Amino acid sequence: MTKPGSNLNARRHRLDRLLPILLKISRDNVLLLLAQQRITVDGTIVTKRELIVDGFSIITLDGVVLQGGKATYLMLHKPVGVLSATIDKCHRVALDLIEHPSRSTLHIAGRLDLNASGLLLLTNDGRWSRQLSSPDTGVQKIYLVTVKNILDQDYVAAFDKGMYFPSENITTRPAGLEILSEHTAKVTLQEGRYHQIKRMFGRFRNPVLQIHRIAIGGLRLDADLPAGASRVLTDLEVTLARQSLTPVMCLAGRSHSVRHIPYMDNLL
Repeated sequence: MTKPGSNLNARRHRLDRLLPILLKISRDNVLLLLAQQRITVDGTIVTKRELIVDGFSIITLDGVVLQGGKATYLMLHKPVGVLSATIDKCHRVALDLIEHPSRSTLHIAGRLDLNASGLLLLTNDGRWSRQLSSPDTGVQKIYLVTVKNILDQDYVAAFDKGMYFPSENITTRPAGLEILSEHTAKVTLQEGRYHQIKRMFGRFRNPVLQIHRIAIGGLRLDADLPAGASRVLTDLEVTLARQSLTPVMCLAGRSHSVRHIPYMDNLL
C-alpha cells in the first residue's frame, strides 16, 4: 500500500544536488553549467545552485528536457467494496478503477473504509495530499451516514463535544452532526481516526449501515460521476479541496454555495 506523500515527485531538492543525479556528472560540472546559463527551470534561466525544485519542476539543459514532471489530481467515486489503496492481495483497490497515464505514480489522498463510498482523491503531489489529510489544516470531510436506530439531539451534543477513546487515549475533535431524517445524518469531521464515524455512533449502540463521503474541503463529489468512475480535477477544484469552507458546486465556470442550489437539497 502506498503511503500518502511518499511519491518522489513531492520531494524537494536543491538544484545543485538534483542535477548530478539527472546528468550523472559531478557537482563541479553542474556549477559550470549554471555559470554558463545553460540550465532553465520552468522556462527561466537559473544560475543559483541553491534553488529549490521538486519533481514537478521542468528542468532543461540547452533546451533538452531533463525533467518534466506534472502534478495529477483525480476524483474517484469510490464504490462500496473497493479498498482505498494502490495495491492489495485480497481486495480490489481504487487504483484498479483508474485509467490515466500517471496511474502508476498516484497515491490516495484521504482514505475511505472498505464499506464506505463516495469522494476519493488520488494524486502524485504529496504536499497537496498532506494538506488534505493533516488535522492541523482544518480541512473538513463531509459524509452522509445511515444508521439502524432513530437519531435524536443527544447525538448532536455528543458529536459536538468530541468523544474520548480510552484504547488510544485520545479525544476526538468536535464533529458536526445534522439530523436529516430519523435514520440519516450529515457528519462533518476535521480528522480521520480509525473507523471514527462507526465508533462515534457505536457509543449509542447504533450500527452504521452506510457511509458516503460527499465533500472534502470546498470540493464536492461530482453528481454526474457514476460509482466506479473518475475524472481529472480542474485547477479550481484542486484549490477548493484545500479549503475548510462550505462546499461549493462549480457550474458553468462559477462557484455557488450548496445552499443556493435547490436541486442539491436532497443530497444534504
